[in-house]
Amino acid sequence: MNAGLSLRDLEYAVAVAQTKHFGRAAQQCAVSQPALSEQIRKLEGLLNTPLFERGRKGVQVTQRGAELLHQAERVLAEAHGLLEMARDIAEPFTAPLRLAAIQTLGPYYLPFLLRQVRAAHPRLALRLAEGQTDTLVEQLRAGETDAILIALPLPLDGLAMQPLFRESFVLVCPMGHRLASLPRLHLPDLASEGLILLEEGHCLRDHALSLCAAATPQLRQATSIETLWHMIAAGEGYSLLPALSLAGRQSMETLVSTRSLPEVEAGRTIALAWRSTDPRGAELRQLATLLRDELPEGVAVAE
Repeated sequence: MNAGLSLRDLEYAVAVAQTKHFGRAAQQCAVSQPALSEQIRKLEGLLNTPLFERGRKGVQVTQRGAELLHQAERVLAEAHGLLEMARDIAEPFTAPLRLAAIQTLGPYYLPFLLRQVRAAHPRLALRLAEGQTDTLVEQLRAGETDAILIALPLPLDGLAMQPLFRESFVLVCPMGHRLASLPRLHLPDLASEGLILLEEGHCLRDHALSLCAAATPQLRQATSIETLWHMIAAGEGYSLLPALSLAGRQSMETLVSTRSLPEVEAGRTIALAWRSTDPRGAELRQLATLLRDELPEGVAVAE
């Protein structure tokens, strides 16, 4: 747009066209008539076209002016729409939010999260995704996503985060497995063959290996927790799985046995992380507070 053309000038011209009177247009625009008349003359000079025919009987819009003023109305409508859009975006929890979760959490936690967020912030549009830890952190740093749900520890360089909840790991083994018959179960009891893991890249794999350091992993691996459940049900071995993944497994009750572990370290802390430079940081911290206050069954608030 030419530096000499302003939206205010267009408003003056449209007001004159609507009122057919310079005095009423000036009153409508809250400006003096001489000031309005002077700006209209400057606008006509800038456009190199007379917009109005001034006569004793009033003001008439010229034929060429009618075309230009019609375009001016469209420009003003677009400008007002831009301001409205900016106000909506500036209002918390209205702009779309790209949220991604690690694959071992997303299917079991995101449905619950959606219900909580929609109830509290119905205008917030969530764009959900899943991925492995390293990929999600790279996408967050690159600005390809706005926030991630991830298991700690997390490389914090340039990132802000808020722990949400602590999720226990549960032993899942085939029915009749020796681990299912122990009176009490502790981590050292898992030092045997048969541990099945997720593929490399999943943080849950690293957690299981660190807790079952003396166990001998099977050569077979699973691509997802759902596949892991079916492998265990088929009698191929045992694993440590997050507590939220136990929900809705009634069809496997006769095939698998689940055992809790008393060790405090047998679990993971889930956090919400975002870029520390994100202008929506305060909004994301409010979201983290909401998620901490409303937790699904089977988890506890993170310390």
